[in-house]
Amino acid sequence: MLYVELIKHLHTQGPFRMRIYERENFGGQMHDSDCADLHTYFGRCNSIRVESGVWVIYERPNYKGFQYILSPGEYADNQQWMAFNDNVKSCRTVKNIYGNAWKLRLYERPDFGGQMVECSDDCSSVYDTYKLREVYSCAVTDGVWIFYDLPNYRGRQYLLERGEYRQHVDWGASSPGVGSFRRITEF
Repeated sequence: MLYVELIKHLHTQGPFRMRIYERENFGGQMHDSDCADLHTYFGRCNSIRVESGVWVIYERPNYKGFQYILSPGEYADNQQWMAFNDNVKSCRTVKNIYGNAWKLRLYERPDFGGQMVECSDDCSSVYDTYKLREVYSCAVTDGVWIFYDLPNYRGRQYLLERGEYRQHVDWGASSPGVGSFRRITEF
């Protein structure tokens, strides 16, 4: 029992480690902690080494703009995390992913209106599985999820933690298209 509590503590409190490098193949200046504005350290990001934890990096300061969710591994250039460019301006750990329950509700209209579907597993195609062309709002009741704007876990990524998202802009999307989604299950 003590071991389980220790794992929970480490998972919700850290230690999580990621190193962001200015140049490809882990060269140039480096930064290694949560940061709302990486611009003070360097102007571009071309490689990342995630040693532990799950991280989300953003293309703009203050956790805004395109998001990329990274699990432990080495990313020698920005194409390996499917970046659109070398702009990484903020980063943070994804916390509270410990557990074995995942549940979210998708709605076809803003403010939880229209058809609703409840999900507890990964979905490679929202349209094929649920016949939803658009997802305007959602509620995450358990777990942490990644939305993708294209089927088969491709395209722009959006991190959704526990909470209510009344409109698609609340999770950072510019349009209500959700092509696929998956649970974050590793740490």
